[in-house]
Amino acid sequence: MDINAKAAKALRQQRGWSQQHLADACEVSLRTIQRAEKDGRVAPDTLQALCAVLETTPKSLSQVPDLTAGQFEPANPLRQKLMLAAAMLAGMLVGVLATLWAVQ
Repeated sequence: MDINAKAAKALRQQRGWSQQHLADACEVSLRTIQRAEKDGRVAPDTLQALCAVLETTPKSLSQVPDLTAGQFEPANPLRQKLMLAAAMLAGMLVGVLATLWAVQ
């Protein structure tokens, strides 16, 4: 599983813990913690241990950033209308072809 490596490291550092201390508390190897903080790759059981020890949730360590409304791009109205028109034309074409095929 992928986690946010910076978030995991920040939670550890907020507690003033070394990587070895966190590894001992999670009952995993030091290398596992180093890999988690460098690459963000952890096994599911390691993620559960990290969450339990750091008193957080898997969501808070997730790779997916929280986006605010201002970070979304507004939809292009012209593009929306063109996509709707294309979908309607495709639907009509399929309907006509299905009708002609059924008549034969």
